[in-house]
Amino acid sequence: MATCCSKKTETVVRSGGARRVAALVGNPNVGKSVLFNALTGAYVTVSNYPGTSVEVTRGSALIQGEEWQVVDTPGMYSIHTITEEERVAREILLNEAPDVVLHVLDARNLERMLAMTIQLIEAELPVVLVVNIMDEAERIGLKIDLELLRKRLGIPVIGAATARKRGLEEIRKAVAEYRRESASSQRFNYSRLLENDIGVVAGLMRGEYVLSRRALALLLLQQDEEIIELVRGNEGDGYGAINEKVREIAFQRRESFHLDLSLERKEIVRKLIQDVFSAPEKRVVTWAERFSNLSIKPMTGIPLLCIVLYFGLYKFVGSFGAGTLVDLLETKGFKEHFNPWITGVVQQLIPWQIIQELFVGEYGIITLGIRYAVGIILPIVATFFIFFSFLEDTGYFPRLALLVDRVFKRFGLSGRAVIPMVLGFGCDTMATMVTRTLETVRERVIATLLLALAIPCSAQIGVILALLSKEPGALAVWAFSLVLLFIVVGLLAAKILPGEPPMFYMELPPMRLPQLGNVITKTYTRMQWYFLEILPLFVLASVLLWLGKVTGFFVKMIDAMTPLMASIGLPKEAAVAFIFGFFRRDYGAAGLYDLQTKGLLNARQLTVAAVTLTLFIPCVAQFLIMKKERGWKVAGAIGVFVSLVAFGSGYVLNEFLMVSGVLS
Repeated sequence: MATCCSKKTETVVRSGGARRVAALVGNPNVGKSVLFNALTGAYVTVSNYPGTSVEVTRGSALIQGEEWQVVDTPGMYSIHTITEEERVAREILLNEAPDVVLHVLDARNLERMLAMTIQLIEAELPVVLVVNIMDEAERIGLKIDLELLRKRLGIPVIGAATARKRGLEEIRKAVAEYRRESASSQRFNYSRLLENDIGVVAGLMRGEYVLSRRALALLLLQQDEEIIELVRGNEGDGYGAINEKVREIAFQRRESFHLDLSLERKEIVRKLIQDVFSAPEKRVVTWAERFSNLSIKPMTGIPLLCIVLYFGLYKFVGSFGAGTLVDLLETKGFKEHFNPWITGVVQQLIPWQIIQELFVGEYGIITLGIRYAVGIILPIVATFFIFFSFLEDTGYFPRLALLVDRVFKRFGLSGRAVIPMVLGFGCDTMATMVTRTLETVRERVIATLLLALAIPCSAQIGVILALLSKEPGALAVWAFSLVLLFIVVGLLAAKILPGEPPMFYMELPPMRLPQLGNVITKTYTRMQWYFLEILPLFVLASVLLWLGKVTGFFVKMIDAMTPLMASIGLPKEAAVAFIFGFFRRDYGAAGLYDLQTKGLLNARQLTVAAVTLTLFIPCVAQFLIMKKERGWKVAGAIGVFVSLVAFGSGYVLNEFLMVSGVLS
């Protein structure tokens, strides 16, 4: 069917740059981001979930005295692209012609992932193969002869465990010493029929390309749209003959070309790894594998998820973060000590009361904005990101994605959407940005809608859990309302928006105990991003509220909203929390906290306010990201829809609670 290797003869013209470039490519969850961090000293979120690195990350690395640019590409399974991430990764290879392509793969899945290595070598790219996660492979008894694999592939092959900093010096040395002229001279031969098809199409090309003509011919025969456009532009009048030949082969082969190519590549890989790869006849199943299996089966996975949510969200974020820490920082730290002290200082330094109130008044930048940000939001968001980073580093999220995939498909989503949904419990703005990792426009719109509507951010969750925990019935009503609306709106969106359910496939990284350094660094990085995002908005909100108070406009806004508040059974003072919520959801949550501590809301009103405020329009930051990612029309439509649903739900819930006498 296919023979393994022989010499190749095609040549290709490549472009270069002043600074040498190393591109990291490979399947998701094989350790590319960890290697990027190790090479550059920079940090991107090291995620165990596929597609986290959708935004291409670049960093500088000093490798054996020479400055390199290192590019961390999104996960890709093949240079024949299907997903947006794969297209972005291939664009980097096509447009930037890196001096070294570090193909990172998982040692435990060597046979399956080597198919992409073959494609990269066929494309005449300067490949260095990094066989990563060797520690996990060795733990389960797998043996890999890296030297034999190097000889058969004709490229540098390095064993590594980047999470343990193993193999990093060898990788740096291979990168520094690699030269394009030393690229692999191996050629992997297919069956006679397939080789004839490739040769005919490649022989018609006259243009200059980064990828080899052989690789381009294969992509043309696979009907790759981007490559078709590339070749059409490069070949000019000669493209007609190429297109005619490709169409002729496609007609002759019908639908069999993709299957034939896949089977022949598998056969090539099978022959390549003979005597290279061996596994024990019987191996010990580790605790991590047992837990992994339990976490993806509904009978055991759902109870495990409930345990994770109870101890992670309810106890750690809700009770500890929003309870203990907020009480310590906001009540004892700010209200009892810092605010009185800073008020006295400002009054001594600034003689004009109107200016004093800008900094330390009812809506002062320090006494309100900074107090909300540091005293209420900081402890809640910090505990959530610790919880999130801990789970992320264990490898739990991909298992959760598999667990919920079947349910999510009913909402027009795949299990892949679990990462923005879970991240939304930290910050909906950040989560909306992450929706770009989803496969289709339809899926991104649905995910954006559900995030804007029914996914409360960590500050909202923390405050609401703290406020409602004394009333289990109120907490149950709040949670049930959000889940019900998530389901109803998700089902309706899947029915109304045109499109097919997204495909879903993923790599399962090893489950492992999280590394403290990773958890701390991830949490710090996210907190840094978060506070750079919210502090300017909190200061701006305080200034606008101060201006509103000085001019009387703020009072008029509250008066204008009084009938709306009354329609859902809330006092006029509740309008303040909704105005705050427009600037930031977490700002609104802090406002709700203030209302409750002042005794302005009973159990029914608190429940209605919590539900309505959670569903309320996206904050300014989230709306701007929605506009950037989805466009004005979609962002505006979602904003209007969410507002109507929020107050409509608040009205219905208030009427139900009043009639039923529940929480009276």
